[in-house]
Amino acid sequence: MSSQIRGGTRWKRFALVMVPSVVATAAVGVGLAQGALAASFSISGQDFKVTADQLKGNDFVQYGNVATGGAGNHPVAVSGFSYAEITNMCQSVVTPIPGLGTWTLKLTAGTADKKPVVATDLYLDVSQLDADAYFENIDIGVAAGDLGKESGFGIQPKTTGANANGFGQRAKTATLTNVSQRAWATTAGTFKLSNLSLRLNHDANECE
Repeated sequence: MSSQIRGGTRWKRFALVMVPSVVATAAVGVGLAQGALAASFSISGQDFKVTADQLKGNDFVQYGNVATGGAGNHPVAVSGFSYAEITNMCQSVVTPIPGLGTWTLKLTAGTADKKPVVATDLYLDVSQLDADAYFENIDIGVAAGDLGKESGFGIQPKTTGANANGFGQRAKTATLTNVSQRAWATTAGTFKLSNLSLRLNHDANECE
């Protein structure tokens, strides 16, 4: 009987540690009103890894910003798309838990043929990106505040860390393949996750 009580206590502690990470990751799949939480939330103290076979989007914009969180401020490159389709997406967060080892929360979606993840008004706060990239009608060196003058899609609403006169670039379309990135935050107006799968693994099992 006492063994059961101790076990319950350990799992309560596990839940307290993991719930913030679960909520942060699951929030990627929640439709957010555009701009409602664009720059008003504080990021967690953990970054996360995202991989995809392909990300194809319209009205691509990119500019510098500062992501603010409890663990400090983090310079990021923000990549935005008015509409995007993501094929074979994987997202992972690794969390060491005292007394319970290392756990990984892994989410996959868009794995079925012709059923990609679909997002609108998508913004990615990225600290590292590796991919093969193809751009159509690209402008490099645009002032960040002018990114949306032609398409109507520019800097994320309510953003406070971006310099309107800072460096930016834009393109009519962008196609990224073999994507691997580390990010601090992702927001979207809508986010449709087909074939969604979420698993907890008792090891450091990040997306590859």
